[in-house]
Amino acid sequence: LARSGMACPGTASRALALALVAVALAGVKAQGSSLEEPGYYEQELWRPGRYNERPEPQPEPSSPLPKGPGEEEEEGEEERELHPQEPRPPKRAIKPKKAPKREKLAVETPPPGKNRNRKGRRTRGPEKDARDDHGVSVAHETVRESCPPLGLETLKITDFQLHASTAKRYGLGAHRGRLNIQAGINENDFYDGAWCAGRNDLHQWIEVDARRLTRFTGVITQGRNSLWLSDWVTSYKVMVSNDSHTWVTVKNGSSDMIFEGNSEKEIPVLNELPVPMVARYVRINPQSWFDNGSICMRMEVLGCPLPDPNNYYHRRNEMTTTDDLDFKHHNYKEMRQLMKVVNEMCPNITRIYNIGKSHQGLKLYAVEISDHPGEHEVGEPEFHYIAGAHGNEVLGRELLLLLLQFLCQEYLAQNTRIVRLVEETRIHILPSLNPDGYEKACEGGSELGGWSLGRWTHDGLDINNNFPDLNTLLWEAEDRQNVPRTVPNHYIAIPEWFLSENATVAMETRAVIAWMEKIPFVLGGNLQGGELVVAYPYDMVRSPWKTQEHTPTPDDHVFRWLAYSYASTHRLMTDARRRVCHTEDFQKEEGTVNGASWHTVAGSLNDFSYLHTNCFELSIYVGCDKYPHESELPEEWENNRESLIVFMEQVHRGIKGMVRDLHGKGIPNAIISVEGVNHDIRTASDGDYWRLLNPGEYVVTAKAEGFTSSTKNCMVGYDMGATRCDFTLGKTNLARIREIMEKFGKQPVSIPPRRLKLRGRKRRQRG
Repeated sequence: LARSGMACPGTASRALALALVAVALAGVKAQGSSLEEPGYYEQELWRPGRYNERPEPQPEPSSPLPKGPGEEEEEGEEERELHPQEPRPPKRAIKPKKAPKREKLAVETPPPGKNRNRKGRRTRGPEKDARDDHGVSVAHETVRESCPPLGLETLKITDFQLHASTAKRYGLGAHRGRLNIQAGINENDFYDGAWCAGRNDLHQWIEVDARRLTRFTGVITQGRNSLWLSDWVTSYKVMVSNDSHTWVTVKNGSSDMIFEGNSEKEIPVLNELPVPMVARYVRINPQSWFDNGSICMRMEVLGCPLPDPNNYYHRRNEMTTTDDLDFKHHNYKEMRQLMKVVNEMCPNITRIYNIGKSHQGLKLYAVEISDHPGEHEVGEPEFHYIAGAHGNEVLGRELLLLLLQFLCQEYLAQNTRIVRLVEETRIHILPSLNPDGYEKACEGGSELGGWSLGRWTHDGLDINNNFPDLNTLLWEAEDRQNVPRTVPNHYIAIPEWFLSENATVAMETRAVIAWMEKIPFVLGGNLQGGELVVAYPYDMVRSPWKTQEHTPTPDDHVFRWLAYSYASTHRLMTDARRRVCHTEDFQKEEGTVNGASWHTVAGSLNDFSYLHTNCFELSIYVGCDKYPHESELPEEWENNRESLIVFMEQVHRGIKGMVRDLHGKGIPNAIISVEGVNHDIRTASDGDYWRLLNPGEYVVTAKAEGFTSSTKNCMVGYDMGATRCDFTLGKTNLARIREIMEKFGKQPVSIPPRRLKLRGRKRRQRG
């Protein structure tokens, strides 16, 4: 029975994954296709024409690979590193006369839950007859089937479907008995961390109403999420029913089966039923619990709903998608191969490169999508999506891989909206910033990884909080009134201690910093998980004694709009009827939140981007379940697809233009200031700039060292598309004198200001 994703390196089915590659390559070679093209990974290439034609491989025994996952490229592979990358000659995309049928990018995969190995303690017993004495069906199967989760963690199971014998209080009711649910900052409130029985005896239970006949195959349990208390169930019985009155206990032969529960409160434990049971209700009856604790548990139930077109609740929760994409979890090697398939299908608009390596040597691959990949086009803004900073927050990673496929397919199909977006924007997508952490999370799988397995880098660092704290430098300078004279309000320099080799900085963090310093990003989103909200900076509170405090940036109105543009187009974020994921209700701000008012974070990516670069960065929390079962991916894609596209389109709001000298040459690092907004940006190396602004009229000033400043009124409208606002700067008199003197090999004489004043006074007296 597996985890929800494909096998991770080091598991039994790694050999199967390699066998699939070998079979696919054999098919390609049989057709006479050449794999000798430079710049591709010949060993792993799958041609799109045979991507869906792989024969079903025969199972093979697992064997250790001679190399780690970061060492799989053959010798002679062309390294597409970020820094030495040469611009590729622009290619014209061939536009078909008629929109072709969208090519499928996905490998055919078995139905969700099939051939999936799960980790966890298991108990099995002899098979029973086809039907129990009380009318509960027992599935009689020769090949065991692993069913997906019913949806306690993803909230597909509503609070009304959860019931319990007793509860200590409302905050510990049955509705809190969901796998991985987190307690509030203050325990003993409405949002505590488990279901806890009101009494500690053998008559307590918690049950799930599936609202339709379901084939139950297993149960996953945890203890109570608490900083102070140790509560978990060490053994339990499982019962099923069709009417919630007559119950059948799962048997081990002739006696009731006792399942082994948890030995601590956070690591999930899976128990499979010896034989799948078909019923509507399933009940967990604790039999023993931690000696010094109480009956408390969180759980998930594995079950396959049986077809029932007349079931209203099933129809209401159904979600289908018409997009023909690869809805599965991708390990590191599969992720790279999917990137290359997209690159082969859309070679004129895609480029694969890497920005560095992880601690374990895995390359941090990114895909660029542009009509001229490999080069910065003057006047075209740069956008990025990042996912996987926390390795166990897998949904963002898969959403970005789906987005890659979608953009390629829709561009080939001549979708006007996507074509315009690709031709007018340079898009960068980095699906897995922490591949080492993902490998750890993948070993546990979607249900058994817990809340934190794989969150950190291999050396134990949280990338999301690993950037330099520039907030404190700025705020201290402001308090001393040294801004902008000594410390600017933008492009704040990274402290020297942070750049030293001995600093506690992850390799992945350094790679992202170098990436963002090289490319003039205008807007970016980093996808995270475990909540359903868009957080905007600042992420760090200004008052050092507080843990929560609304701390807006000078561009607060712009950030609020950017956050709302994603949240309002998401299917669930702004739905006032939806259940909160854990403890926080973000409906008061329409699915958005100021990061510092939620919880303070020093050294976040959002704050660093705003204070060190031109990029406006937001954190997008895309789902309550960090690592959903792959059967949930189509619905999650539908939830986020429109939001992902709308957010990218916001890079074209505000003003843009060129800052040139009198000879028409672009001026790099010119400062663009907006009156009333205490945050400046700078021009890129070609003299072009983009300034995100909400609709309105603005007084904008461009200035550069050695040039006279220029001020204009720039109007931003409500229609999509940035307003053009160019500047031409002339050199100052001193700069002209310096140029003339340098031309003749002499240096200009700097006259002290006091002497200049005396000269001026004498001239006036003579006059």
